[in-house]
Amino acid sequence: MRPLGLWFGAAIAQVCVWGAAQAEVKDPLPDSLSLGGVTLYATIDVGYAYQTHGVPLSSQYTDGLEYQAFTTTRNFAGSQSTFAENGLEQSKIGVKVSEPIVDDVTLIARTDTGFNPLSGQLADACKSLVSNSSKPQGKQTANADSSRCGQAFNGVIWGGFSSPRFGALTIGRLQSLQLDALALYDPQALSYAFSFLGYAGFNAGGGTTDAGRLDNSGKYVYTRGPVHISGLYSNGGQDTGVLGKAYGVDVGVTWMGLSVDAVYQNSKGAVNLRSSFDNAATPNPVPTPGLAAYISNNKSYNIMGKYVFEFGGSKDKLTAYAGYTHIEKAHADYNGGSAQNDYPISVRININEPAVYNMEWLGARYAMNSGWNVTGAFYHISQNSWTIGLGVSGNDNLGCVAAGLLCSGDFNEASLVAEYIINKHYDIYAGVNWSEVTDGLAFGFPGTTVGTSGSQNQTTIMWGFRIKI
Repeated sequence: MRPLGLWFGAAIAQVCVWGAAQAEVKDPLPDSLSLGGVTLYATIDVGYAYQTHGVPLSSQYTDGLEYQAFTTTRNFAGSQSTFAENGLEQSKIGVKVSEPIVDDVTLIARTDTGFNPLSGQLADACKSLVSNSSKPQGKQTANADSSRCGQAFNGVIWGGFSSPRFGALTIGRLQSLQLDALALYDPQALSYAFSFLGYAGFNAGGGTTDAGRLDNSGKYVYTRGPVHISGLYSNGGQDTGVLGKAYGVDVGVTWMGLSVDAVYQNSKGAVNLRSSFDNAATPNPVPTPGLAAYISNNKSYNIMGKYVFEFGGSKDKLTAYAGYTHIEKAHADYNGGSAQNDYPISVRININEPAVYNMEWLGARYAMNSGWNVTGAFYHISQNSWTIGLGVSGNDNLGCVAAGLLCSGDFNEASLVAEYIINKHYDIYAGVNWSEVTDGLAFGFPGTTVGTSGSQNQTTIMWGFRIKI
């Protein structure tokens, strides 16, 4: 087994070789694949990864690998060295529409779906839980919850109109306002391999990853001068992962090099899928009566910002990022329903004393005129001690003493990525990510944590390349 320094050195050397050869790379692709107002777009992101701790690659799970130590599965089974996927971005294919119809009003639409390029399968996190439901802890492949659960269009699908005077209105399956904002203010641009904000989906959904993409939704965005305001409302649905209604508001300002957004998000009846080894029954085709879950009412408050420093002589740019999120997850009544894509669920616990999470992040990206980008970021999360009841409405107030994962705990992550942009269609990257969970967030890792204290860490080194049209 190679030492970590050799792995990282080899990855950086690979990026440098590609960068040095960039003058010889010809781009056969057109600037865009458009006909009229319709544009086809796609991304493929593949590479190779080494992990000090992890589980084998999944052909179904959105990320392919469990890239960080923040995981409900507590599922590590030794070091991993493997081809990998979706390190910087979810591989996907989609279509977008922008067609002027009258005066300054433009018809707009977009749809895309994520897939795993190493297997050719649609991203289906729920199926990854199903596939591992009969396997013991430590013997599983990568799996976790997500809003991408094998739907034909597991990303977004919406239509609407936009106007400089009247704003933009879209209706369909939409990203949450929190996810929209994180895409702008995460220094690692929601990377699966190098950012908690991209890997988990927990923050994007205001505490529940299923609420990061909302079915049956409408969104309105209006911009005037430096100020923009957005509102989102969702009916929810019994087969959408958010059983009740959801809404959010975003107010932001962009002035010179400074951008700041404040976001509030609220969802009722959010479905939280639990560790797959909680599903003891053999899947046929899913565990009977369904995937283990609990339901929560969530609310979150966020403030995020960035500032761009421009260096006129070299045309280089330095962007500094920072953000804070406060999330509260409380009891929600459950009267039937399912996860995303109508996966059946079995609700065996409910929240008594609310779970509270505070998250902070900061980072910087240095973008050079030569095509090189270097990004560093740090993420921190704290969890309080919270309690649960048995069944859908029990008031047992079982807490830290009964189950260690309900104890307070912390998560820390630091990542560094070097990327070379060859042209608008091709880029290559290498990076390292270190993460650690402590106390309650570490409880349950096999052979690593005793009682309700301890820690588990993971280091991931990955290099890869990305093709975009």
